[in-house]
Amino acid sequence: MRVCILGIGLSSLTLAKALVNQNIYVDLYYPKKKNLPDKSRTIGVSKSNIDFFNNSILNVDKIAWKLKKIEIFSDNWTKEKLINFENNGNQLFSIIHNYKLFEILEKNLSKNKYFKKINSKKNPNILKNYNLIINTDSTNPITKKYFSRKILKEYNSIAYTTLIRHEKIHNDVAVQIFTKRGPLAFLPISEKETSVVYSLHNTNNQKNINVNDLIRKYNHKYKIKKINDSSSFELKSFSLRSYYHDKILAFGDLLHRIHPLAGQGFNMTIRDIKIINDLIKNKIDLGLPLDSSINSEFEKILKHNNYIFSSGIDLIHEFFNLERKTKSTILTKSVKLLGENTLVNKMFTKIADRGITF
Repeated sequence: MRVCILGIGLSSLTLAKALVNQNIYVDLYYPKKKNLPDKSRTIGVSKSNIDFFNNSILNVDKIAWKLKKIEIFSDNWTKEKLINFENNGNQLFSIIHNYKLFEILEKNLSKNKYFKKINSKKNPNILKNYNLIINTDSTNPITKKYFSRKILKEYNSIAYTTLIRHEKIHNDVAVQIFTKRGPLAFLPISEKETSVVYSLHNTNNQKNINVNDLIRKYNHKYKIKKINDSSSFELKSFSLRSYYHDKILAFGDLLHRIHPLAGQGFNMTIRDIKIINDLIKNKIDLGLPLDSSINSEFEKILKHNNYIFSSGIDLIHEFFNLERKTKSTILTKSVKLLGENTLVNKMFTKIADRGITF
């Protein structure tokens, strides 16, 4: 059994590791100039996905910082926190440096006999050599030809990511603040380091905004020693209208992208990996070849669930965007009341951990 993966990144490397663990040969094609992960970026991984990662892909406990609580605040309600998400004092989710996960996956795969990394420039006619091709590369000709139709939403916002270094602290609580300019997240990554993601709405005076000053303004927890240089990217969400073309399956950030306010982007991809991993395993167990039926089953299982989940994240964004624009304390109080309802709180915590299934 041999699978082709196009593109190199966290999604493709994680999928490759899951497949070689099943003794499936994987050829990963990467462009001549590969983009290394931004060292200012981190990912949040839910408890159930960390468990899956550790048991079925690779143990990442050494690079994962465990968090037990998420506290939500708003500029419209400065009296106290709006919502408090926790799991009876147990681990809620983990934060991982993008580059550390990339490095540990790449290093592990390089030693695996089932894995081969190939420069795509040397192999222009690869499609005929495989029965199953998984495409994670948004820049290749295949994407432009087959995977350009999507449901797209642009947020007119820029996300700034950085790391702050601070005095040592018991650092296991994440903080999300819905500010007047957009959502700001403080995501602990160690006792002395915290990742920051600030999604700023575009304004006429955007060039005059100092992100570091805003971080200091809303920081009420850390004694900051240094704020690293930030990187930025334009915010948009999308879902492909078609998940596959014949034997080619779109995957990872090529397949779907969501607003980072809930830290669910990579979690969606891990859930996708669980499904495709099971579909391939079932084929092997039955002695059947890998073919395009895997792609159609994958789309059938996940397309509606992923779209509903993405729409839910977008709804949260739009709600707080409305709250920001109207400065309505009625909306803010309604969120607080919902958050105080134990059943509602547990439901949202479960969805964030495991996604949506029907």
